[in-house]
Amino acid sequence: MSKNFKSLYITEEEGSFKRNIIERDIDALPEGDVLIKVRYSSLNYKDALSANGNKGVTRKYPHTPGIDASGVVEFSSCDDFKVGDEVLVTGYDLGMNTSGGFSEYIRVPSNWVVKLPNNLSLKEAMDYGTAGFTAALSVYKFVNTVDKDMGYVLVTGGTGGVAVIATKILVKLGYSVVVSTGKLEEQKETLLKLGVKDVIHRSEVDDNSGRPLLRPRWAGVIDTVGGNTLSTAIKTTNYCGAVTTCGNAGGIDFTSSVYPFILKGVTLYGIDSVECPMNLRLKIWDLLSNEWKLEDLDDMVSVVSLNELSKSIDSIIEGKHVGRTVVDLGL
Repeated sequence: MSKNFKSLYITEEEGSFKRNIIERDIDALPEGDVLIKVRYSSLNYKDALSANGNKGVTRKYPHTPGIDASGVVEFSSCDDFKVGDEVLVTGYDLGMNTSGGFSEYIRVPSNWVVKLPNNLSLKEAMDYGTAGFTAALSVYKFVNTVDKDMGYVLVTGGTGGVAVIATKILVKLGYSVVVSTGKLEEQKETLLKLGVKDVIHRSEVDDNSGRPLLRPRWAGVIDTVGGNTLSTAIKTTNYCGAVTTCGNAGGIDFTSSVYPFILKGVTLYGIDSVECPMNLRLKIWDLLSNEWKLEDLDDMVSVVSLNELSKSIDSIIEGKHVGRTVVDLGL
């Protein structure tokens, strides 16, 4: 099948990386069971890293980033999907080393593909994207341990996509949420509108005392930052509370002792949305499309065209990005 389509294409030239919108041929896409005409994608921090030549995310260039995509099946060689099916793909190797969703077409293995839930549109699926899926997976693990009557829960990295969606789900479920952010002056009022009890500066959850335990403060923490913020979260969590971790913007290393775990019974959940098993993946998307669905999610989403995407990528790298950005491949 020979057909031209548009993609954001990252090329490496003498150690520097350039972004261009080019026309490619479908025959140049990787092998896979399912060819999808992409309608929407979404922008994540990992995409920005790939678009800037981070070899820890993408090994070889030229490359098209985009770890999320929703669209319509145009060709399928497997029985699970047929032409015309509305589907979504998040995680696995999409947009990392497999040509990704910042493109009018992707071709992927069928075991990466999820049929669009009945109560979600293609746009809504990308309003969530990997950030929303990661947030929901964090909440799913969290609520197994932390009841809403156990006290305040903390969400770190408050203006990021994962943090905002996790916050909104927790508020919807009746939890008393406090959010931490480094953008307190600029974003406090916006975050308060999410229904949280308070917004605090990230310095309040960045302890450098070296003490293995601190005064209990939180019933649990959904941490999207990592580094010393995660360390602080663990040692300030109440007895039998839980902490989830899913990000590393604050660093990949953290220090802890065994005391929070053996003296306070704290549980630490690692959250991986990339290789999440399909049965759990389907359960999380069912929650996002039904009892956890956020009807006002569109309020925190900005929509850009493929041609406008590069500015949003720069915004993430510069730490100025707030909320979610959806890429409309139809614009």
